[in-house]
Amino acid sequence: MFSLHVLLQQCVRRRCLLIGKGCHALAIHLGLATDTITCNILINLYTKCGMNDCARHVFDAMTFKSIVSWNTMIAGYTCNGDDLQALKLFSKMHQEGAQMSEFTLSSTLSACAAKFAAIECKQLHTIAIKLALDSNSFVATAVLDVYAKCNMINDACLVFEKISEKTAVTWSTFFSGLVQNGLHEDALRLFQSSQREGVQLTEFTLSAILSTCASLALMTEGMQLHAVIFKYGFHGNFFVASSLVDVYARCGQIEQAYLIFAGMKHKNVVLWNAMINSFTRHGNFFEAMILFEKMQQARISPNEVTYLSMLSMCAHAGLVEEARCYFSLLISDQIVEPNVLHYSCMVDVLGRSGKTDEALELIQLMPFEPTASMWGSLLGSCRKYRNVGLARLAAEELFKLEPENGGNHALLSNVYAASGSWEDAVLARKYLNDSGAKKDMGLSWINTKGKVHIFGCEQKEELFV
Repeated sequence: MFSLHVLLQQCVRRRCLLIGKGCHALAIHLGLATDTITCNILINLYTKCGMNDCARHVFDAMTFKSIVSWNTMIAGYTCNGDDLQALKLFSKMHQEGAQMSEFTLSSTLSACAAKFAAIECKQLHTIAIKLALDSNSFVATAVLDVYAKCNMINDACLVFEKISEKTAVTWSTFFSGLVQNGLHEDALRLFQSSQREGVQLTEFTLSAILSTCASLALMTEGMQLHAVIFKYGFHGNFFVASSLVDVYARCGQIEQAYLIFAGMKHKNVVLWNAMINSFTRHGNFFEAMILFEKMQQARISPNEVTYLSMLSMCAHAGLVEEARCYFSLLISDQIVEPNVLHYSCMVDVLGRSGKTDEALELIQLMPFEPTASMWGSLLGSCRKYRNVGLARLAAEELFKLEPENGGNHALLSNVYAASGSWEDAVLARKYLNDSGAKKDMGLSWINTKGKVHIFGCEQKEELFV
């Protein structure tokens, strides 16, 4: 039995599924098919190899399930992206009154984070408090992560403050949560405070804070972080380098961004995407297309973000035929599945170039429900090309999807005005005023003397904007 377990552990480490299956057959032959330790290793093997169904078959056949059995199966579901099954299995475990550990809760909470399951997270948080596991750094960090991803940042802050022993993962998770919720200044201040306290730096922490510098276009802070990255030897990390490229590009330093990109000996798809997106942002469309070709020559397969960047670039550059080529590549890609954002970009490309009828046809034929972004893009195109009939259709769909967004009413009014339909324009604006829908206030900001000042403009009463 010991030799069999050693061999199975070797299979787990090396992901040797074929030999592992042979060991499974031997275990059945030796009468060990229901042995708890043997089954636990087999479950671990199958989940690590992405064979959740085989793992569950072993799990269900067990006469006695230890806490390790439950934890391994739940973690397997979570790691393989089967989050719903992980939550269902935890619910079954709870109903059967099986013992739980911090690993049980942290794995299940990870499934909640992937599903943005706020209610389930609160229930698990309550269970953790009852079991006195809420102060455990693994559990508390997992709770913090779910709250932040579910836009419950105040709850996340409360959890963070109560963690007595904050690990580097805890800090990184909280930084990322603040950034995800748009609290960039808070993230930056907390990072500065953490460094004074001597908190350990990780590549994830640096990536999160660099994202803050990029979002606020903080050139000075970005350069200081660049120096810190070199000091601690993180400059060779893919994600840190990608974030640095983004910072310099957003601060207008596209040459410096490219130097960082070119200086990386090994590049992954994230880094290629960051540089392509940077060229697109600066209007260097030709360079972005060349980089896409070089990426393929380097045998780096584009992912959904790559295609999204290229289609977005074509929309802003007015490159219709090029967009068709990239979209065809995406449709024929055997690995990447087109999503609604890709279709939205293609609709934008067609609309901006005046092919509004073709854009509508694409919306009607695509395998997704049209989004507000698609209809909004189409409505905006109708203003330029004065397609009043299609504008009415797009506006009606927008009013259903975003009844509180007054900007859609104003845009429809502007379409009427552009085509000379003044009575309809006045009626559309009157409906806007009567409906109570509001336009989002325009904002601008400036960074001076180390502080970011945000300015807003009051909504004007003119008929057309």
